[in-house]
Amino acid sequence: MAYKTVILGGGPGGYVAAIRAAQLGAKVLVVEKDRLGGTCLNRGCIPTKALVSGTELLRALNRGAEFGINADNLVTDFSRFMGRKDEVVQRLVTGINYLLKKNKVGIVKGTGKLLSPNTVHIAKEDGSSEQVKAENIIIATGSRPAVNPSWGYDGTTVLTSDEILNLTEQPKSLLIIGGGVIGCEFACIFAQLGTEVTIVEIMPSILGTIDKEAARLMQTLFKKQGISLKTGTGIRKVIKGQEGLTVTLETGEEIRAEKMLVSVGRAFNTEGIGLDTIGVETGPRGEIPVNSRMQTGTGNIYAIGDVTNKIQLAHVASAQGIIAAENIMGKDTEMDYTVVPNCIFTYPEVALVGITGQMATEQGITVKQGKFPFMASGRALAAGQAEGFVKIITDPVTDKILGVTIVGSHASDLIAEAALAMKLGATAQQLAGTIHAHPTLAEAVMEAAEAVHGISIHI
Repeated sequence: MAYKTVILGGGPGGYVAAIRAAQLGAKVLVVEKDRLGGTCLNRGCIPTKALVSGTELLRALNRGAEFGINADNLVTDFSRFMGRKDEVVQRLVTGINYLLKKNKVGIVKGTGKLLSPNTVHIAKEDGSSEQVKAENIIIATGSRPAVNPSWGYDGTTVLTSDEILNLTEQPKSLLIIGGGVIGCEFACIFAQLGTEVTIVEIMPSILGTIDKEAARLMQTLFKKQGISLKTGTGIRKVIKGQEGLTVTLETGEEIRAEKMLVSVGRAFNTEGIGLDTIGVETGPRGEIPVNSRMQTGTGNIYAIGDVTNKIQLAHVASAQGIIAAENIMGKDTEMDYTVVPNCIFTYPEVALVGITGQMATEQGITVKQGKFPFMASGRALAAGQAEGFVKIITDPVTDKILGVTIVGSHASDLIAEAALAMKLGATAQQLAGTIHAHPTLAEAVMEAAEAVHGISIHI
């Protein structure tokens, strides 16, 4: 059978590309070896946010007395806590399947391999196989957790983000290797549940890619939550025993824990899919180089999502999928990475878009900045969530907004306003001059913009 487009992978890049291409009139086939939705829906964004939502409720209940509400003798049902996550995931997987069928996209459960620039061999889940023809192919095979073999990864005691989501019993203690986004989100989830959590990070700070002031604040707030931080050191040795494991750090310190989560990056799923057969080049880590139209060096072969090693975020994969589909269907569209919001669902949340102050320094860019603390926000104080701030970085000549960092409650929602302002080329003065509803957390964004020019009313 012949298709306009065959897509390898049904994650947030692949299924979005499929629907967009179908909307434009293409006959499309999606080949997915696991479940629709990819890592994001099944083993990443959605299940972790379901857990985050559970711990947010638990945190609020534990603070009930502060608001005059007595919620004594709280009991956490870990089985139900994890089970709700699975229900949310299943509902969304079903929804994606419905959307694909609604748009008349073909779906095959199996593994695709490129035999030529226009031929895909599909090894199906039921053991059968077939070959299909395609005018264009989109590679959207995603990534998987990276592991260090010397750490004894077994999926039972030493886990990745995949296996930790399938735990049936809450661990009494958890050692997390890697203080990036994934490690820090899981640290907040399990610490709130009562697990003793330790993070080991080889860099000087956790969340090392965000604004330095924000990272320092997060370290302080993590410690207040009882999370132990071991920064500036790596792992020397891991010994597993019957009751857990003992980890020796490069400093010589020993840490004992029931479980260990390895969150030190991701590896690209580009092996064994025939790229070498048809001459599609890959980079040193297996990534697939693409141009702004999402084309590889082989013109009718496109790649989107994590395998491109651009920005490993689900919303970037979806945007790339739309770009690829539109170019396949004759439109001339290009991917723009200048305004990409990034959200970290820790407690409190962190969200950022554009550059940070230290990035500006490294790039030799002169900037102005304004900052507004949530402790000066009436809405934040009323909600009992006064930790954090909004910081806005601007061009001192044009006043255009170059970057925004938010630490605090609902940061992941508030960053949308900042991203839109940047996309439209707005200035800090224009943002400050936009009337914001009172009392809201969004006022903090307005006041940070005012602070760029020293006219914030409440600081």
